[in-house]
Amino acid sequence: MTVTKEHRADVETAKAPAMADYIDRLITVEMRNRAMPNGTIAPLYEAARAEGGGEPLTYRAAAGLIKHVRRGDNVFIVTGAGSGALIPQGENDGPVGAAVIARAVFLGLGATPIFVCESHHVDPIVAASEAAGVPIRSLEVTLKSRVAGAVIPAPTKEEEVGPWAAKLYNELQPTALVSIERLGPNRLGVIHGATGIAGWLPQVDLAPLFTEAASRSVFSIGIGDVGNEIGYGRIQDTVKKVQPYGEKCQCPCGAGMATVISTDVLVVASVSNWGGYGIEAALSLLLNRPDLPHSPAMAETILKRCTEAGGIEAIHCTQTFSCDGIAGESHVSIVQILGEMVRIDLQTPTTGALH
Repeated sequence: MTVTKEHRADVETAKAPAMADYIDRLITVEMRNRAMPNGTIAPLYEAARAEGGGEPLTYRAAAGLIKHVRRGDNVFIVTGAGSGALIPQGENDGPVGAAVIARAVFLGLGATPIFVCESHHVDPIVAASEAAGVPIRSLEVTLKSRVAGAVIPAPTKEEEVGPWAAKLYNELQPTALVSIERLGPNRLGVIHGATGIAGWLPQVDLAPLFTEAASRSVFSIGIGDVGNEIGYGRIQDTVKKVQPYGEKCQCPCGAGMATVISTDVLVVASVSNWGGYGIEAALSLLLNRPDLPHSPAMAETILKRCTEAGGIEAIHCTQTFSCDGIAGESHVSIVQILGEMVRIDLQTPTTGALH
């Protein structure tokens, strides 16, 4: 389906589909080990929804993409959490959802996804993207052919990130920026994990990509599951109140793990990957594309290949078929249910033979 000006106008003026509420509900079902901060997703979601005007979060994200992204545009997708000896290439929460978003904007909007990450996160991201059907080529080939995605590694020195970010915007002119499970700094500029621990080196702060987007009025989405991820600056007061280490962290800075970096839309999910799945489902509804959601079989392949390429399950630091302590089969089931929600909502209305 070609996204026309009329279709964009229809999306801007239409009310959110009823099913969008249930997409949000499904991706915010919390499953978390009790030793980790838990019982937090519901209040974070309610705060984000209220702050955003009351509409379903996945709907706002999908509608924003349709409004701002045209065929042939570049869309930046920023991900990659975790580093160091235990998790040297990062975790599999983030790259998997990023790959699904890349597929959705590639097949649904005709845009070109460009992943932006640190160099040690590249392999799991590429593996996930290619498993999702978005091949990765050099930036030059991608921009010329428009039949693939690309990956741009960030500088390794913090002082280089700001000028580099400005250069990227000048050269590539992205029309949207999506962050998924990418950690942002607190009010003192320190990046923390979910339990308020800092010092995950090697690591650079990619927040300048988002301040650059804001200064240029580039539409941005942030997806996260705790409150230390880019985007949660919209509800940082709630994060400080709800999360055990939101106000006061476990590192010497003492300023908490709540990030101050905002995006135009914040999508709260129990697992960040699920936020990517939810946006794909909402985009499918708005585009009237029951064929757009990726299949459960593809979901299994994406998670497995990402993990095999070095994306670690971050709770136990293993390479088992799981993510955030949740069995891989459960992640696949979320994809199955979302796909059914889209299919049934878009099928020809009927009461069936019995009713």
